Amino acid sequence: MRPRRTRLSKAIRDLVAEARLEPSQLMLPVFVNESLGEPRRLDPMPWLMEYPPEHPSLASAVSEALDAGVKSFLVFGEPRAKDAAASRAYARDGPVQRALRYLRRELGWEPLLAADLCICGYHEEGHCGVPANSRRGRIVDNDQTLSLYRRIALSQAEAGADVVAPSGMMDGQVAAIRDALEEEGYWDVAIMAYSAKYASVFYGPFRDVMHSTPRWGDRRGYQMDPRNAREALEEVALDVEEGADIVMVKPALAYLDVIRLVKDSFPHVPLAAYNVSGEAVLVELAAREGLAEKRPLLLEILYSIRRAGADIIITYHAVEAARLLREGWTPF
Repeated sequence: MRPRRTRLSKAIRDLVAEARLEPSQLMLPVFVNESLGEPRRLDPMPWLMEYPPEHPSLASAVSEALDAGVKSFLVFGEPRAKDAAASRAYARDGPVQRALRYLRRELGWEPLLAADLCICGYHEEGHCGVPANSRRGRIVDNDQTLSLYRRIALSQAEAGADVVAPSGMMDGQVAAIRDALEEEGYWDVAIMAYSAKYASVFYGPFRDVMHSTPRWGDRRGYQMDPRNAREALEEVALDVEEGADIVMVKPALAYLDVIRLVKDSFPHVPLAAYNVSGEAVLVELAAREGLAEKRPLLLEILYSIRRAGADIIITYHAVEAARLLREGWTPF
């Protein structure tokens, strides 16, 4: 009878709950687009907005999230034009760089600003690395890509990023970025590595938003095989050895076993999990079609990610979830 005695009231359930979730553990993705003059809703995620990099609505959105208890933001940028050099990814006036400077001017150092570091949304061919020809046909050149990542990291650090977040799954990307940052004196900029990023169909809505679908092939040659779990430990170990401050599993909900495996193997390393666009859209669709009540569904998912071992949850529902947590609302 002991387990039932600790379930008889909300007060005692809260008292003995194993997983704790706070608004400060949530990170909100933020989208900026340098082609925009005014903010607009994202399609196919219409509950989210996309902002011009230096628009008052961007600062207002971040301030609103701060008020709800969300302290951390992951900034993604969409350029006005893509090219073969992915030049807008590292340009001093690139979309992410402009947004970082603007938010620092308006809000100071209160928000933690992380910058997505990749070229898929900036390169005309849509891959996370630099394309090259080989005997196998068109491939992604790992080592040539690393030199670009170094440039991007430095430009983001100079613009005010607290954290750079390399998402391209290139071998050696963390070491290259760490060396570049420290060579230029940016010892205080952390690296949040997309260590175990799987080749997942759950990224579909995000790719539509960012117009980052590859023009040829796919990303299975560098992102992880969804059939593998133990391989994630090798990826995480390499990133930690190379200087990552935070590691990540992406997606989150479909990879709870990997989150638990990584946390058990690296308990001392902060672990982020990205509750990606496809997972978020499923919540919205289920609620819209009357198949599930949104608030308990959302919190149950976030608690499952936290229970699996994630210290940080990157989620498009960060502000909504934070408000529920602040209000003490719970379905449990």
